[in-house]
Amino acid sequence: MTLRIVRWSAALVTMLAVMRPTMMLGQDDTTAAKKPELTVYGFVQNDIIGDFGTNDPDWFDMVRPTKLPSFDGEFGKNGHFYESVRQSRFGVKGATPTPLGVLFARFEFDMTGIGAQAGQTQVRLRYAYGELGAFGIGQMNSLFMDLDIFPNTLEAWGPNGMVFFRNIQVRWSPIRGESELAFALERPGASGDAGVFTDRVELANISARFPSPDFSAHYRWGHPTWYVQLAGMLSPIYWDDLASSSTRNLSGSTVGWGLNLSSRINVGDRGSQLKLQAIYGKAVENYMNDAPIDIGVKTNPGNVFQPFLGVPLPVFGLVAFYDHTWNKHWTSSIGYSQVNIENSESQLPTDFRLGQYALANVLYTPVKDFLVGLEGQWGQRQNKSNGYTFNDYRLQFTGKFNFGHTFVFGGSQQ
Repeated sequence: MTLRIVRWSAALVTMLAVMRPTMMLGQDDTTAAKKPELTVYGFVQNDIIGDFGTNDPDWFDMVRPTKLPSFDGEFGKNGHFYESVRQSRFGVKGATPTPLGVLFARFEFDMTGIGAQAGQTQVRLRYAYGELGAFGIGQMNSLFMDLDIFPNTLEAWGPNGMVFFRNIQVRWSPIRGESELAFALERPGASGDAGVFTDRVELANISARFPSPDFSAHYRWGHPTWYVQLAGMLSPIYWDDLASSSTRNLSGSTVGWGLNLSSRINVGDRGSQLKLQAIYGKAVENYMNDAPIDIGVKTNPGNVFQPFLGVPLPVFGLVAFYDHTWNKHWTSSIGYSQVNIENSESQLPTDFRLGQYALANVLYTPVKDFLVGLEGQWGQRQNKSNGYTFNDYRLQFTGKFNFGHTFVFGGSQQ
């Protein structure tokens, strides 16, 4: 009986592992590997930016509405010129066929310093993960996000209303290919700026605590010319009052949640695409591409023991972009995005409420692996209640040089 159980268990593990995809959830196609392969890839990119406004100097080479001034003069006078190579990227990925499916690993970084290195040209880890069949572990795109709707643009950060977060996780993808179903347990307590979650809770003397992982899932209904994807997120959050006493305790908890509906639709026969997304949730701002705190504060009248309560802040995000292919050398992208926060009553009048983002570009690829382009950009910040609005207008010229080579071991090279 024991031997039979072992055999059944081994058969089940093998069956689950070989549920492998025809594509890597919009990232990499690894099932075609017949022999071990190693690919070295990346690009060098120089961004030349004329900023007619101003923003937080730590984020000088990108359009982030949350980093725009909340009052006149906060970041000095308008009018700046920048050059940056921080989008330059390097990566390696390998695929090895095994009896349980293709063993795939990827390691990639760029030079956009964030967190303690914000504003600097420093190594930033983008991907570090491995997959075998239907299972994956490491830092990869959150299942709550849909990378396939990212537009063909030059600006470094991307649409502010997009769910965009690479997170450490354990993932299982039983259905993969044109249609997909996937589940993940993701690292809790991190922010999109690589900070700690305590920075995203607007309560003094509070320490955030995460007794369980975040849970994410998505299902994609696929078609050769379009797809629709629905993703969900649950994020248990606790906060402990480090200054609590017999007369006061501000500790509390909530469950952050969100739903993200996205779609990509092919238009015409030249490769043009319409990219759409709408997201709504509470206390999931850390999964957004550009949003402020997750937990706000409201008063609790008549309760001396707990005079303030932490409350999850509702967030709505929207992305609508159109990528157009004129011919094999010329492309353009145009679109709009926004993030709207429902502020709590005790937030400051200068706190972030609404961010808007829009751009349009013309890109030229005269030869393979070389691109130049010109892009006009707009970002806007609106405060909670003091009526302050700041508009930032930019022009960006970019030159980009790609490189890459695939080594096939025991076979030919590409």
